[in-house]
Amino acid sequence: MTSVEKAGFADTVTVTCEDDRAIISSDTYPAHELMTGIVGTNEQVPLPAKKYDAPIPLKPVLGDTPQTRDAALGVAVNGVPIFDYTGGGEMTEKDLHHHQTEHDTLLTQQLDICGGHAGRGDDYHYHMKPVCMIAQMENAGNDAIIGWAFDGFPIYGDNNPDGTPVVEGMLDVCNGQTDQTYGYRYHTSEDAPYIIQCLMGEVGDLRELPRTAPLTSAATGQTVEPGQPPAGGVENLIFTQDKNGSRSMDYRYHGEDYYIRYSPSGTEDCYNFETKTVTNDGEIRTGEFCR
Repeated sequence: MTSVEKAGFADTVTVTCEDDRAIISSDTYPAHELMTGIVGTNEQVPLPAKKYDAPIPLKPVLGDTPQTRDAALGVAVNGVPIFDYTGGGEMTEKDLHHHQTEHDTLLTQQLDICGGHAGRGDDYHYHMKPVCMIAQMENAGNDAIIGWAFDGFPIYGDNNPDGTPVVEGMLDVCNGQTDQTYGYRYHTSEDAPYIIQCLMGEVGDLRELPRTAPLTSAATGQTVEPGQPPAGGVENLIFTQDKNGSRSMDYRYHGEDYYIRYSPSGTEDCYNFETKTVTNDGEIRTGEFCR
């Protein structure tokens, strides 16, 4: 998995070999701008995750039937998980052959300018081409692998590795194609599904693939329920963070200011929150929450 090292992310992402798999490990939190440009916010925020271990088969084998799941289908070379284009697990095998406009995270303005957002588990991930990550890659180019699917096949950008355009109509239902030179691989695309939307290779038990643990209340141990996207979306969403780990997401809705502010509490993987959200009718709430 020299792709991580060539891209310049070896200082934050580690790769180890285990039997017939490479394990790409990270905290899933990228070092580029986050959340800017989101209108259809779910009022979730990005937090580093505990060690996220993404298993990538070293000898991938194409399967007979495409598979999907309500979680990540792969991982970018900077350690950020890659999902299909839908926002909340709406994609099933029977949905692969038609575009679900109402669940398209790009069309519903749920994504930031980098192609990602914070999901229901307050975890940052990509739903389309990770343009900000690509801009940081030391080997950025058509032949650079930008990520790996959980079936072991690589993910490239919009063009073939030799720089030629992907021929219209050549990508399969999972946004992949094969040829004698480069074998099977996935691509990003300007049109839906934008990035990998299912797995064409054999993956075994999908339930064994990684998920990011949601936040829980330090006081009650209860899992935090995801927010509800405000009708019509929000305005002027800005996400800021400082070198001490304090973060703030501020936005306006129907002329009123809302925010989610949080900082490390001193306990590992725990944060003190103060929130005023549309989901909670503007009520100011505080608490400590942990990964």
